[in-house]
Amino acid sequence: MTLRFTIAAIAVSIVLVISGAAQANPQAPASADVPYTPGLDVSAMDKSIDPCVDFYKYSCGNWMKKNPIPADQASWSAYGKLQDENRAILRDILEKAAVPDARRSAVQQKIGDYYASCMDEKAVETLGAKPLDTELKRIAGLKSKDQLPEFIADFHRDDEHTSGPTAALFSFGSDQDFKDSTQFIAEADQGGLGLPDRDFYLKDDAKSAEIRKAYVAHVTKMFQLLGENAQQSAADAQTVMKIETDMAKSSQARVERRDPNNVYHKMSVAELQALTPSFSWQRYFQLVGVAGTQSLNVTHPPFFKQLEAELTSVSLSQWQTYLRWHLVHTRAPYLSSGFVNENFEFYGKTLTGAKELRPRWKRCVSWVDRDLGEALGQAYVDRTFSVEAKQRTLKMVQEIEKAMEQDINTLDWMQPATKQQALVKLHAIANKIGFPDKWRDYTALQVVRGDELGNVQRGIAFEFNRQLAKIGKPVDRTEWQMTPPTVNAYYSPQMNDINFPAGVLQPPLFDPRMDDAPNYGDTGGTIGHELTHGFDDEGRQFDAHGNLRDWWTAEDSKQFENRAQCIVDQYAGYVIVDDIKINSKLTEGEDVADLGGLLLAWMAWKDHTRDMKLQPIDDFSPEQRFFIGYGQSWCTNEREEIKRLRATVDPHSPAEYRTNGVISNMPEFRDAFHCKAGQPMVRAKACRVW
Repeated sequence: MTLRFTIAAIAVSIVLVISGAAQANPQAPASADVPYTPGLDVSAMDKSIDPCVDFYKYSCGNWMKKNPIPADQASWSAYGKLQDENRAILRDILEKAAVPDARRSAVQQKIGDYYASCMDEKAVETLGAKPLDTELKRIAGLKSKDQLPEFIADFHRDDEHTSGPTAALFSFGSDQDFKDSTQFIAEADQGGLGLPDRDFYLKDDAKSAEIRKAYVAHVTKMFQLLGENAQQSAADAQTVMKIETDMAKSSQARVERRDPNNVYHKMSVAELQALTPSFSWQRYFQLVGVAGTQSLNVTHPPFFKQLEAELTSVSLSQWQTYLRWHLVHTRAPYLSSGFVNENFEFYGKTLTGAKELRPRWKRCVSWVDRDLGEALGQAYVDRTFSVEAKQRTLKMVQEIEKAMEQDINTLDWMQPATKQQALVKLHAIANKIGFPDKWRDYTALQVVRGDELGNVQRGIAFEFNRQLAKIGKPVDRTEWQMTPPTVNAYYSPQMNDINFPAGVLQPPLFDPRMDDAPNYGDTGGTIGHELTHGFDDEGRQFDAHGNLRDWWTAEDSKQFENRAQCIVDQYAGYVIVDDIKINSKLTEGEDVADLGGLLLAWMAWKDHTRDMKLQPIDDFSPEQRFFIGYGQSWCTNEREEIKRLRATVDPHSPAEYRTNGVISNMPEFRDAFHCKAGQPMVRAKACRVW
């Protein structure tokens, strides 16, 4: 997973910083709170399937039968199951921290009081819609559109936990300067939508039209919950839809945004002001605390040019309607059950297919992890992550980096000049494993027991201000963008680092009790995946320092593009659901990283075990166990609704193709399972970049 870190591009999380170095617990055992699942589970396989015909179902067939999707989930996977198990551990930590006790540490008190406030459902129900009253009166009291900068500034700071396309009007934050990665600059990005992506407004197929109709019905019901009559609510919902559709038309498509050159347009504040003369940027910057800003990155100038047209043509009363909607939309999850349930009806049931709302404790645990992630993460690391696990993972990372160095040196399509630059970048990659070297300090974030919405808003403001405080200052390269309990990993092209939280380094994804083969197939494949992101179609455009710079010869760039196009063409033929195929230009980077990552993991595992006499286990050769470990990492069941959503917004291919699409390109797999030419898992023309 590649992330570009801006407050406009990732979910904002508020984290508590405690000074001092982070330490792994040398005695941390696997948690007794969750059942042990081995890194290779023979019972999860369906041996009636020929692995050379469908390796995914061979690896995961019985897992899929035995693991139906829980009612509160849109999908269920090895990753999702582990995240749910981690959430149970976090619940235990938080329930203990929530008990008032003078012996609680400052960290325990904050995470405990936040959780206790969230779990006080009776208090939330008693308040009803009252938490909206002050801002609704403020919206109603707007006298002219000249007051919009002031309202939007406060709204972004105190209420916009979502960012990117769903931020009200536009999105604003900070990011590393693409051309000077040592510095943070301000960034204005497109936003303004209530649906997850511009395409939901613009596609003309029947399903998209059905979702738009359901969205308008949802917005109508939300206005009714605010006290409007049916006729006025319906009219207001149409107003919202009209404004957002016009914003969607000027928004940049996800595939276009994959090219960093398309989202980097550094300009002066005066130049931005010229794009939107009806919006006082000076006033907005003053109110969010960055009054001295002289220049910034405007990711997509045409959006802000169109925003000007909207500001002049849309009436004040229509903007007030739009703001009322975004206010209730962003606060709905934290309000009484009427708002929560209606929010779930659309964003849960309609868009993802989930059947039931997640239990309140799960939502509260997730919000603590989101807003106080590194505080909660300290206790999680103490309980689940040992020094041995960290050292073993680091060793695997170093072996896979060595494999990539060997791979680069032996490439027959890359010239020496480009190879030299590639090796410089590879050697500069920083490896972050488990948790930060220092925890964030929470001192400035006030948590008030009994004030759930207030805690959320103060958390939002804390993170918003923390992000903007980076502008004009050197980059802290020790910072993490995922919390320790997260079951995921990422590569940052601007930081040039790979990051593996403790949460993803747990069984079954990483199993210290298991032999090396499945661990290298699973976690090794993940490490190789993130490493390869530094050299995929997006990551390769950044140099060793994280700067956007073309360090490739023209011929080598062409060679890369031709090889990557092989993968694009392959994945474009895979069907996700009904007649919807993978948008393989959107998934290109992930697909390249999946294949390159597993190839590197294979090379590293073979080198690691070169002098070992490996024996079959459970009637599977070591080579077969490597691939089964990889295949079982992707075991997944998904509802049709979430498949459709991900087809539009997710840069990752479905799990089935992350398995079969990769191994069908590998002669190593063919040899391990004795597959023959012409069988489905043996491509006649194999693709390979790295």
